[in-house]
Amino acid sequence: MLFKWLKQYMPRGLYGRAALILVFPIVLLQLVVSFAFIQRHFEGVTEQMTHATVREVKLVLQEAAAKGTAVTELEEALQTLQMKAHFLDVAEGIDTRRWYDFSGIIITRIFKEKIAGVQFVQLAENKLVKLMINTEDGPVLLEFDRARVSAKNSHQLLVNMVFFGGLLTIVAYLYLRNQLRPIKRLAIAAEAFGRGLHVPYSPGGAIEVRAAGSAFLDMRSRIERQIEQRTMMLSGVSHDLRTPLTRLKLGLSLLAEEDRVPLERDVEDMQKMLDAFLSFARGSHEGEPETVNPRELVERIVDDFARSGADVVMHKVDGDGTVSWRAMAMRRAVENLIGNAVRYGERAEVSVRITEKSIRIRVEDSGPGIPREDREEALKPFVRLEPGRNQNKGPGVGLGLSIAADVARVHGGMLRLGRSERLGGLCSDMVFAH
Repeated sequence: MLFKWLKQYMPRGLYGRAALILVFPIVLLQLVVSFAFIQRHFEGVTEQMTHATVREVKLVLQEAAAKGTAVTELEEALQTLQMKAHFLDVAEGIDTRRWYDFSGIIITRIFKEKIAGVQFVQLAENKLVKLMINTEDGPVLLEFDRARVSAKNSHQLLVNMVFFGGLLTIVAYLYLRNQLRPIKRLAIAAEAFGRGLHVPYSPGGAIEVRAAGSAFLDMRSRIERQIEQRTMMLSGVSHDLRTPLTRLKLGLSLLAEEDRVPLERDVEDMQKMLDAFLSFARGSHEGEPETVNPRELVERIVDDFARSGADVVMHKVDGDGTVSWRAMAMRRAVENLIGNAVRYGERAEVSVRITEKSIRIRVEDSGPGIPREDREEALKPFVRLEPGRNQNKGPGVGLGLSIAADVARVHGGMLRLGRSERLGGLCSDMVFAH
């Protein structure tokens, strides 16, 4: 709960998270080392060297005060201390330093605190320090080597640390990418199988990744065998039942009309049930993926229903584009949704919205709808809601919504049921990631 707010800022991909795990400790280590380095070299060492130089400057000022302002009388002391002194009439200048010279801040502060009369400290010249001091005999400009007050080339440690840290990060990332590639291949194969595609895959990588890949292959084989067996069983049963139904139709044709009509209606209902079983047996994997324009596909289906006399219209179409779908399976799913809408409502309206990220196919009707507590149950196979939605609506086997949900799931989407705000009945949304 404490770090829950961080989740929205964390990378979602495997590569991004692995890179974060790799880079964060290196950056943290560099920050800790940099802080310790600055404390010791930019502060501790600089302060010690500057204090020693302060004592030497004070010595020069004392010699100058005792012997006058003649430069020749200070030559021996200046030569020993490796300094240069210039006695000026007017002191002009300000403190200067380079923007990255952090030790210059410490040097300037200490000189002004320890030596009275310091007007400015100029450190713009990287190898030279110019110190202007107002004395009783006038301004004195002292020049000495920068190496006397701060460590020489102290930035080299930081440069080396950043360079080699970056180099090792790149090397580690290349190695990590090779380790993550088998996981990514497994994820691609699993996602493709969820969409009804069979992508060639062979386990690779570390032992654990190989074990997961082998388990995935076994699972995929079992699921494919189960789908094949279910399809063969339902197809066989449905096909075998067509022959006795045909004989029943022939036999009923010999009966009187008053006896024949109700029986023929029962046979017709059985025929519709068999067709529903066959449609369910074909499953959501019927056909091969092909390039489909969702707008055109839905418009053709709506036109077919309208020509058959159903009150179905296209309400709204937003956007355009193409996707890779199993056209036959998708058509059957949309037909089931529209068929249910026409069956349970007087009017059905269909809309399509296509954006860069998603595709939504919506079917609304003016029927009684489905209560919120029954919507999840309605998506299960062979479930018929009683009595309100199915009352006096003829036979049904409860496969329409189930087939639509399976097709949506295979294509990487989902079927959501709700209430239509405009028509008052059921609102069915098939939503897919684009």
